[in-house]
Amino acid sequence: MTEENDPLPVRAQLDHYCERSALFARPGFLIRRLHQIHTWLFAEETQQYNVTPVQYSLLTVLAEHGEMDQNTLAYEVGLERTSVAEVLPRLEARGLVERRQSDADRRVKLVRIARKGRALAKRMDGAAQRAHDRTIAYLPESERERFMLQLIQLVESHNDTSVVPWKLR
Repeated sequence: MTEENDPLPVRAQLDHYCERSALFARPGFLIRRLHQIHTWLFAEETQQYNVTPVQYSLLTVLAEHGEMDQNTLAYEVGLERTSVAEVLPRLEARGLVERRQSDADRRVKLVRIARKGRALAKRMDGAAQRAHDRTIAYLPESERERFMLQLIQLVESHNDTSVVPWKLR
C-alpha cells in the first residue's frame, strides 16, 4: 500500500496496527512470522519434491559453485556447520549430493551436487519462485523491488554481527 493511495500517513497506519497488537511494533516478531508464512508457502509449492528451503539453498549453492568443503558450504548459505552436517547425510541418502574425504586433508569432507540433485533443483526452480512471489504478492507491484532492496540492506548491514555470517560477494 503506497502512501499516496492511502488516506492515512505511514505513522497513522503503524499506530493503527500497534493498537491491534503490540507485536506489530517488533521487527523481529514480524520477520519470524513472515519466515513461518514463507516456509509454509514453500512447502505448499514444492511438496512433491520433499525438499526443505535449507536443502534447496544447499543444492542451489552447490549447483552454482561446484564442489566445496562442508565448512565453506555452510558459510555460502549462512548456516551453522552443525546444521549443514545434519542436512547433508539426508541429501546424500537420496542421491542428491555426494561427499568424500579431501585428498589434501583427510579431516575435511568435500561435497558436490550429484546429477540427480542438479536435475531436482532445476525442476524445483519454478515452484520455489512461485513461493517467493507469493510471499510478497500482497505488496503493490511497484513496491516489491523496494522491499527486496530493504531486506538486502538489512541483511548486509547486520551480516558481520551474525553468529553465522553469510559469505557475500
